[in-house]
Amino acid sequence: MAALHNITLQCQNAFLRLTFLLICMAALLAVSATLFSALGVLPWLSMQAGLGNGPVTDAGMFIQIGLTALILMLAFYLPANARMMALENNHRKFALNMHDIAEAYQMAHAADRGGLFMMSSEFDAVKERMAFLRQHPDLQSLEPEILELAAQMSQISQELAETYGDARVERAQMFLQQRQEEIELFQQRLGEAQVIQNELRQWTRDVEMEETIAKSQLARLRDELFELLPELSTQLHAPRSEKSSKASSVIAMSPPRAAE
Repeated sequence: MAALHNITLQCQNAFLRLTFLLICMAALLAVSATLFSALGVLPWLSMQAGLGNGPVTDAGMFIQIGLTALILMLAFYLPANARMMALENNHRKFALNMHDIAEAYQMAHAADRGGLFMMSSEFDAVKERMAFLRQHPDLQSLEPEILELAAQMSQISQELAETYGDARVERAQMFLQQRQEEIELFQQRLGEAQVIQNELRQWTRDVEMEETIAKSQLARLRDELFELLPELSTQLHAPRSEKSSKASSVIAMSPPRAAE
């Protein structure tokens, strides 16, 4: 798209230049023909024309003079258009130069972040960057002024390149990646802990429910046992009373035997 846009602009510029040249030539020919016709060297333009019901005499002369005046006005208007075209071309060249400078600066800054430049002094640093940009295969067509400006910009941002060097950026990325992995591991463990907590809570509820059921069963057994105890106590007390009466009768009969 950028190449097609450049081709379109070049064709438009060429057509405008051709139009400017043709208008200038037409103005020159029209003025020359009108002057020669006024001097009687050439005949005036002959044309039959009418205004209303009557014909207009010398209509061709008036039309020729009018066309000459119109072409002259266009010729006087063309310099202003030429200045506008020049301003557009300068603006286009300036934008192109800025694009080239930005591209060259990005390459120099990327090399500076990679630790390619080692010179400490300002002059040597700019010289080293210019040599790098001149040897770059993608910047062979750029002008030396553009390369020099890009090298100066890269030297000014040297501290920024050292701060955000490739090694430091890589370490920062590794650190952030490790932190991200730790966070993911922590979230995984947190999810597992929540699952275990839910299982323990459900288990506790089951145990409490079973304990409640066991307590209710024990209470019911106690109640049934308390209902059975009076009957067992009456059955146990009756045999004991009979044995005691027999023993008392035996004891009562023994003294007479002893007296005999």
